[in-house]
Amino acid sequence: MRIRIVDAFTDRPFSGNPAGVLLLDSFPDDTWLQKVAAEVNLSETAFAHPLPAGGDADWALRWFTPTTEVDMCGHATLATAHVLHSTGTAGGTVRFATRSGVLGATAEADGTITMDFPTSSLTPVAEPRGLAEALGAEVVAVHDTAAHIGDLVVELRDEATVRSLTPDFAALKSLSSRGIIATAVAERPDSGYDFVSRGFFPAVGIEEDPVTGSAHTALAPLWSARLGREDLTGFQGGARTGLVRTRLLGARTLLTGRAVTVIDGDLHA
Repeated sequence: MRIRIVDAFTDRPFSGNPAGVLLLDSFPDDTWLQKVAAEVNLSETAFAHPLPAGGDADWALRWFTPTTEVDMCGHATLATAHVLHSTGTAGGTVRFATRSGVLGATAEADGTITMDFPTSSLTPVAEPRGLAEALGAEVVAVHDTAAHIGDLVVELRDEATVRSLTPDFAALKSLSSRGIIATAVAERPDSGYDFVSRGFFPAVGIEEDPVTGSAHTALAPLWSARLGREDLTGFQGGARTGLVRTRLLGARTLLTGRAVTVIDGDLHA
């Protein structure tokens, strides 16, 4: 069967966040899906198959890290929508049935893809013991996210602090059910982005995820409230980076980005 590796939230190869994408006729058993995701060994591998016409969704979609299935993934959804649109398999808006409900992905005239995701709730919480030491930076504030995200959003002092983090991943592993999102406002208003972030997910087998679309459903309401604007751009990443445009629409958040296919081949399994 055909397998593709797609770099998401970028317009050039070897940047953004890579995801595996397999379009199937149906889902095989979970053990096989997990083995493929472990073999691909990227932060997420997406598996999708078409659904009968006339329903609430067009494709079923699931996401697996190398070690577990997750409830929501933005960059692998973008990668899947990119494959469907770039191959002519689908056009316009594609509706995905997922563990987080129906998620839409619309191909825009400028070549970007806009995804419609549920906005995450944000609950201020006390700083977990050991968090600052594990990150290696002073913590300004901590927010818990909705269950389908499962991250802690951690505000740090400034952009330079976020960019220079060298976390203790073993120590971070027990501090959140999914991951830690470190974030700060952009240092310069003319930088082309409004806030920065980095995402660490050792609890699900990923040390650092370059560009985490799902985390931006929590970052969007956080920074929209601070900056007083519904439309923002987030810059995420360490060694690999990417941009996520966000638009806060109350209970829904639109995430916009580009993607590029870098590998297109056959899976012999």
